[in-house]
Amino acid sequence: MNVTNTGEPPPRSKFKHRIPKSLRQHWKLLVVFVAFVTVMASVFGETRIRPYITGDTSVIASEITDNITGTVDLFDTSVSHQLSIDITDVEYNDMISSFQKSGDKKWITADITIDGTFINDASVRLKGNSTLMGVRGAGAMPGGEGFKPPEGLEMPEGMELPADFDPQDMMAGMGSTASADDPTSLPLLISFDENAEGRAYQGMTELSVRPGSPVVNEAMALSLTADTEQPTQRYAYTVYSINDSATSTRLLLEHPDDAYANSLFDSDGYLYKADANSRFTYAGDDQTAYSDQFKQINAVDSGNLQPVISFLKWMDSASSEEFDAHLSDWVDVESFARYIATQNLIVNGDDMSGPGQNYYLWYDLDSKKITVVSWDLNLAMQGNAATGPQDSVSIATGPAGGAGPAGMPEGGAPTGMPGSEGTAPTGAGPQPGAMTPPAGGVFTKGAPRQGGDAAAPAQQGFPGGPIGTTNALKTRFLESSAFTELYERTYWDLFEQMYGNGRATEILDVLATSIPTSDDMTAESLQSSIDEMRTWIDQRTSALNDLRTP
Repeated sequence: MNVTNTGEPPPRSKFKHRIPKSLRQHWKLLVVFVAFVTVMASVFGETRIRPYITGDTSVIASEITDNITGTVDLFDTSVSHQLSIDITDVEYNDMISSFQKSGDKKWITADITIDGTFINDASVRLKGNSTLMGVRGAGAMPGGEGFKPPEGLEMPEGMELPADFDPQDMMAGMGSTASADDPTSLPLLISFDENAEGRAYQGMTELSVRPGSPVVNEAMALSLTADTEQPTQRYAYTVYSINDSATSTRLLLEHPDDAYANSLFDSDGYLYKADANSRFTYAGDDQTAYSDQFKQINAVDSGNLQPVISFLKWMDSASSEEFDAHLSDWVDVESFARYIATQNLIVNGDDMSGPGQNYYLWYDLDSKKITVVSWDLNLAMQGNAATGPQDSVSIATGPAGGAGPAGMPEGGAPTGMPGSEGTAPTGAGPQPGAMTPPAGGVFTKGAPRQGGDAAAPAQQGFPGGPIGTTNALKTRFLESSAFTELYERTYWDLFEQMYGNGRATEILDVLATSIPTSDDMTAESLQSSIDEMRTWIDQRTSALNDLRTP
């Protein structure tokens, strides 16, 4: 594999350009149309003409009519980027109070300046779920006896939460320090077209401001996903402020919108986002039963949820033999094997089977097959570096004797987080009230890891440990012997591409030069984060090399 060490993060493999595929596929028609528009413009002068592409519903027109080009490419890592947001006190208080009272993530008006380009009357709103625990207000998420796991989560038999457990403390320990008192700490979604229909910035109608600093792990996970030619999202680091506050270093992520969906693959299709409350199970033929589980991103008028419903209906009734024989009729199984293997390789405990239900579904109108697209990798590449290809991953535990649970710092559970003996800080015994995972330290589906104790069987509704959910597709795929060879071959091919050939370290070296310092991110703290990631990559590479079959 030829490696080019450039100053830019790996682009999305199949969508390096932003020209809509409908235009690429029908360029002759476009030439004629442009000529027509030119003639009409000369006749009607300043009369505004809006182009629409009609006909086959699989040809999806772009709705962008005002594309703000800016001064520099937002994803150019060779230049520094700045983002500032101005919000009035009234608007900000309205956003916070609406969320605290009802959980509503209300859009509010704000002025935005990106790399010197001023955009008035844009919109922002809160984004996220668990990351917003600190914003919910006192008593919104009670701990102890008053706390109940979210719907779909189950505590393993014999496991109890400590009486003083507070989920807000848990999330603070996992790096979620969002507070209404510090606007720059909030995860925000920026919209350019909420108040101005058809407006976009460099082809994007939305941008996500990620919480935390400098979140090297998320940038690395995004880069490795793109570098292995899998669909993902582009990102940029920026110096960030709100209302002339002290500056922070933040990661900006393109948020999947209509334009993103239409440039994701070379063929046409529908993109669906799974809601945090979705459960990937058949709930009948009525589409309204899925309205709060899946959101269609593009072609909302011409598309529908039927492709997802039809697949869930088939899977609900398919026997093991039928699943093995015909899954490839519904799902791009090679792509799915790459997705699952990648989530394990980057130790992401909050993928499509995690509590956040972080994934998108792509339905290809040509092949009539489904592909899973990764999303929200902020808990990747910071968990147990010794996780093996057959180990389940959750956001609360890792395999026995590991460096730390997925989604947590090495050395064990953070303050307030139920921990285990195997992940306690060096020299420390079990913490008072701490939860202890079953023998082996992790719930897995397969054989014991080499060099470790036998792991306990997976418990229904709780793959990988105390905080997790299930996903029937992922579970059945991994449990099926029909796909074992595909998964293992894919896993080790990706391992070589990510870690075995040193690519992860090369990407980290480039990344380190593109992250800006700010008032809250000194050069020393940035270097510390880079060094921690380098150590994790070395540990991950070494551990998997030890597990790899000669």
